[in-house]
Amino acid sequence: MQRRTLLHLGLAVGASLALAGCGFRLRGLGTPEAVLPELALAGPESDFSRLTAERLASAGTRVHTGAPLVLSLGDEAFRERRLSVLESGPREVELELSVPFSVQRRSDGAYLLDQQRLEVSTRVTVSDDDLLSQDDIREETREQLRREAADRLLDRLRALADA
Repeated sequence: MQRRTLLHLGLAVGASLALAGCGFRLRGLGTPEAVLPELALAGPESDFSRLTAERLASAGTRVHTGAPLVLSLGDEAFRERRLSVLESGPREVELELSVPFSVQRRSDGAYLLDQQRLEVSTRVTVSDDDLLSQDDIREETREQLRREAADRLLDRLRALADA
């Protein structure tokens, strides 16, 4: 009897780990709550600013030009740094995204968050054997960094709303 219980428990743990590993989430858990009721975006038009506007809208924030708070985003800057010393074969590269931002109150011009900077980075392995996949890996990594930076920005804005 104990062997059967242990087997069922092991199968349940294995199935839940497999589901969690592939990104499965239950409905209602992890849904984005409203960051701020209203917010205006300012700054250069970029992939990061478009992604941020989409994430804010999906979190329940109304994004429009007449909002009482203005989120100013700067230019996104990607840096690439080689970590391996080998000239050929697979090598490890660190990609970093840096985006300056600030949050200002429109009524009196006071900065709630002044000259903040989001910095996210990740490491990837690239190889000179396949140049086409190397470009695809870099582009996928840039998109991943943008998503991570947008999530961190929303977390900072949630903290601002709670204060």
